[in-house]
Amino acid sequence: MVRKLKYHEQKLLRRLELVSWEAAAGGRAELRALRRYRVGRREDYARYKALSRDVRALARRLRDLGPESAAFRARCSAALLDKLYGAGLVGSRRSLAVCERVSAASFCRRRLPCLLLKLRMAQNMRHAVTFVEQGHVRVGPDVITDPAVLVPRAMEDFVTWADASRLRLKVLDYNQERDDFDLAA
Repeated sequence: MVRKLKYHEQKLLRRLELVSWEAAAGGRAELRALRRYRVGRREDYARYKALSRDVRALARRLRDLGPESAAFRARCSAALLDKLYGAGLVGSRRSLAVCERVSAASFCRRRLPCLLLKLRMAQNMRHAVTFVEQGHVRVGPDVITDPAVLVPRAMEDFVTWADASRLRLKVLDYNQERDDFDLAA
């Protein structure tokens, strides 16, 4: 028989799932990335790693096609580069060499809290995650409360404060742009 765990032992083991824990060689790098980008769930980061691995494998397959299928390779390469550029994972559409550098960090940089930092709507990642979870941020017409949302390049310009957000009112007051009509509403 095993003794019952004390309160502090239960608290330490609450977030640890021994059954699904994978001992990975890049454990320290993964933990560093989880902390840096404030990824809440480890499964999200594992999914980003798998997606980046698939993108690199697809780019290698396209690169290794023979000269007899040059037209097919050019068409598929252009489609892959357009899709990755639209998602914001690569910086240019020049060649398949940029697909080799897609990593899990590329996906993490497209998360909504990272874009809030890039747009200078938050001072640090912790505040950005809090703003998203509390519903202060919208992308287009939709208020987003999940920090794991990946924002494509086309929607990056539509990241703003939510209409009912008190932070939006504070920013408008600071910039002296608040309308009297907003005060009545």
